[in-house]
Amino acid sequence: MTSGKKGNYIMKEKWLKHSIAISIAFSLALGFCRGVFSGDGAGMGIFIGVFFIYPLILTCLNLFFIFGSQNDPVVIRKSKHFEYLTLTLGSVYSIIILPFTNIVFVDWQEVLANRQLHTPIWSQGAITILSCAAVGIAGYLFLSAVSLRKVPPLLPVLAIGAMYIGMFQCILWIIQVFQNDLISFYLCLFPFNLILIGIHTIRRKVEEWNNDESKEIKKFHNPYLERINKKVVDSSKWPGLAFLFMWPLLGALVCFLLLFGQRPDNIIKAWTETSNWNLSTKVSPQNIYYDEHYLCTVAAGGHPKIVKPIRKGMRHGHEVIVNRQLCIANAFEQVMEEYTPVFHRHIRKFYDKYGFPVARAIRSPYIADVVYILMKPLEVMFLLVLYTVDVNPENRIAVQYLPLDKDQIQRIKDINTD
Repeated sequence: MTSGKKGNYIMKEKWLKHSIAISIAFSLALGFCRGVFSGDGAGMGIFIGVFFIYPLILTCLNLFFIFGSQNDPVVIRKSKHFEYLTLTLGSVYSIIILPFTNIVFVDWQEVLANRQLHTPIWSQGAITILSCAAVGIAGYLFLSAVSLRKVPPLLPVLAIGAMYIGMFQCILWIIQVFQNDLISFYLCLFPFNLILIGIHTIRRKVEEWNNDESKEIKKFHNPYLERINKKVVDSSKWPGLAFLFMWPLLGALVCFLLLFGQRPDNIIKAWTETSNWNLSTKVSPQNIYYDEHYLCTVAAGGHPKIVKPIRKGMRHGHEVIVNRQLCIANAFEQVMEEYTPVFHRHIRKFYDKYGFPVARAIRSPYIADVVYILMKPLEVMFLLVLYTVDVNPENRIAVQYLPLDKDQIQRIKDINTD
C-alpha cells in the first residue's frame, strides 16, 4: 500500500469511527448558523438542527450507504449503526411531530373542527397495517443480526419477502399523506428512510453471500430439487425470488389476522376507507369552524374530561365552545378594559401578536389539555381579581359569550356597580 493510499485509508477509518458524532455536530452547526443569520437566535437554530436538519443528514447517509462499499467490514458495521439510529430517532421524531399536525385519529364519519384532518389509516384496518409493518421490521432485524453462514439460503429469501411487505406499506403511507407542505414532507421522511435501509440490507446480504467462499452448497439427487436449489443459492436471484415468496407469506399473515377479526381486504381498505387523503374514497362531513382565540381552541379541542366544556357561545358572529376557564379569562379582560384601558390595550396588542400563533399550534387534544393545565394558575389569579373588583363576579362570568344585546349588557354592568 502506497503512503497516499495508506493516508486515505487512515482518514476514512477515523471519519467512520466518529461519523455519528460528526454528523450530529454538523447538523447542530448548520442549525446554529441558520438561527444566528436569520435572527431567530441560537437556541431556535439548535432546535432546528436537531429536529429538522439531522433527519435530512441521516437520509443522505442512508442513501450514501446504498452505493457505498458492501465488502468493507468497517463500512458495513458503521452503516448498521446509522440504520439503528434511524430506526430509533425516526420513531421518536414521528411521535413528536404528530401532535403538531392537523391529524385527528378518528374515522371519516366524524365531524371535525377548523383545519383538522381525519386519520390517514382506517381504524378498523390499523391492526393489519401495523402487523405488516412489524413483519417488515422482523425481516430486517433477522437479516441484520444473523450471519448467512449459519442459515440456509431460503431463510434470507423469506426475510427479504417479509421486508418487501413492510416496504410496500411505507410506499403506501408516502402516497397517502404526501402534500405540498413541510409537515407532510417530514411525515414521509421516516418511511422513506425505511425503504432505503431495506434496499441497502438486501444489497449487502446479496454481496455477503457471493463473497463467502467458505459456504457449503448442498447437492440434491432429485433433478427438480437440484434445479430449485441452484436458483436459491444464486443470491443475484434473491430479490426476484423474495417477491414470489412474499405473496404466500402475506396470505399466511392475512389468514392469521382473521383470528383477530381482521378482514382479508383490510390491507386495501385501510387506505381507501378514509377522507382528505390521496388514496381516500370517502367524503367526510364539512368541518365546523371554531374561533382561533387560543383558549377557545383549548375549550373546543381538548378532551372533555380535562377541559370541561359547559356550553356553546357566540364570538364575532359565530359559535364557540365555552368552558369556565375561557369565561373567567374573558371576564378578567373586561375588567381590565373598564379599569385600566391603557394597560389593556398593551396586553391586547401582545395577545394578538402571540396568542393566535399559539392557537394555530394547538392541533391535538393532548396539546390543548396541556395548555389548559398550564393556564390554571392564571385562571386562579383572574378569579381572585374578579372577586376583588366585582360585587357579583359570577354574574359577569356566566354571561360571557352569550348573545346579549347592548341593553342587557348595560343592565349587567349596572348590577355589578351597585
